[in-house]
Amino acid sequence: MSHPLDRAVFNALTTRLSPFATPDSGAAAVRIDPEIGVFLAAADATPDSRRALTELDRRHPGGGLVEREDGPMVDVLPDGAVIAARVGLVQMTATALTPLGLEGPRLDDVIEVLDEADAPAMLALATLTRPGPFRSQTRKLGPFIGVKREGELVAMAGRRLRVDGFTELSGVCTHPDHRGQGYAAALSRAVVGEVLASGEAAFLHAFAEHEATIAFYRGLGFQARARMTYTLLGEAQEERT
Repeated sequence: MSHPLDRAVFNALTTRLSPFATPDSGAAAVRIDPEIGVFLAAADATPDSRRALTELDRRHPGGGLVEREDGPMVDVLPDGAVIAARVGLVQMTATALTPLGLEGPRLDDVIEVLDEADAPAMLALATLTRPGPFRSQTRKLGPFIGVKREGELVAMAGRRLRVDGFTELSGVCTHPDHRGQGYAAALSRAVVGEVLASGEAAFLHAFAEHEATIAFYRGLGFQARARMTYTLLGEAQEERT
């Protein structure tokens, strides 16, 4: 039996995140609401699933598929789809956070839960920093938390995919003018701490070529689990997970 994270997109959109799937999604293929994200997945490699995947791609262009690099679904794509790019990812998991030393950042007093009023600022920050696909309604996958300075949102982090026993840390980003303050680490620890406290493990996806990013998350307690391939279709050319 495969691990639930081997096919995190399909498993999430057919279970815990099913309310965020498009109405025309079904058992054979699923697509997240384009206002929320880009994810697209087929149930399997059968002709029926491929047809359903192709139809969803036609109706909702610009999708992205995340599959295990060595898995059977990595090359199951919509018929006739234009591949804008294929990006290697490292999927990482954490069941505990590393201890926070005395020198570590403690920013609990400035971290706040973001709400509807913060939506424009969240989209603007994500557009500037590009932590991954972030749409006008992506915040609904949260909750998201953030740090503000003089009323300006300068850093944030939140949740994205959810499958049985796991919740994804995502949307971690900091404004270029405010980096080096420990915001990313503090926000990531806060999100992961809540996930672990709920009895689940945390996971995330990092660019395979970004060794510094992978090292950063290792420092928080994450370990590499699997290599994934993110296939970007059509208008999703500029997006990265």
